[in-house]
Amino acid sequence: MQRSAHTLLRPLRSHRNFSSSTPEDVVASVLFERLPVVIPKIDPVVYAFQEFSLRWQQQYRRKYPDDVLGKGDARGKGDYQIDYEPAPRITEADKKNDRRSLQRALDRRLYLLLYGTSYGAPDKKPVWHFPEKVYENEETLRLCAESALKSVLGGLLNTYFVGNAPMAHMTIGPTEDLPDTPSFKQFFFKSQVIGTSKLSIGNCEDYVWVTKDELMEYFPEKASFFNQMIIS
Repeated sequence: MQRSAHTLLRPLRSHRNFSSSTPEDVVASVLFERLPVVIPKIDPVVYAFQEFSLRWQQQYRRKYPDDVLGKGDARGKGDYQIDYEPAPRITEADKKNDRRSLQRALDRRLYLLLYGTSYGAPDKKPVWHFPEKVYENEETLRLCAESALKSVLGGLLNTYFVGNAPMAHMTIGPTEDLPDTPSFKQFFFKSQVIGTSKLSIGNCEDYVWVTKDELMEYFPEKASFFNQMIIS
């Protein structure tokens, strides 16, 4: 897979060296996600089907004599009792809508967004964006994406990159409303949080951890693209 990513970059290097036309820059972005911490609630339709299946199976299951069932019920009983209270699904971060916390939306995937300077932003104003870096001289585009995430977290100890190839890409260029926008290609890599529930985020003015639905609020003009790219 690493070879394929390296092969992907060869045309870009030769294009920069030998073409007289204006070359397109390449930006590596990271879709950094926290996986669900608790099992999502069962859909009501699925729950109703499971209840129906259980009742249907009980009609045809083998029936044992009462004395046999009584022996089974008495086995393993003692004078002890375990009190178990499950942790709440709704946390304090959920109640306060603290989007800077990883302790929220425990049954959903969360994605990291940064607020600050982004490549191609109009007038270089701060905007919401994913961790990113312009490709320069890295051996592969994956290494460029790792460098982008490392600059935000300070290291890659609690991260896991899913595959060596990008998961999606899009081409961005000038529009009628923004004629000065540079033309570049943006490649997205997926990485996941592992082994921790706290991360120190830097190299930005602000950051949020958002669900897929919340993410669309920050990129309404690209909602269709991200809706297809992110499976959540």
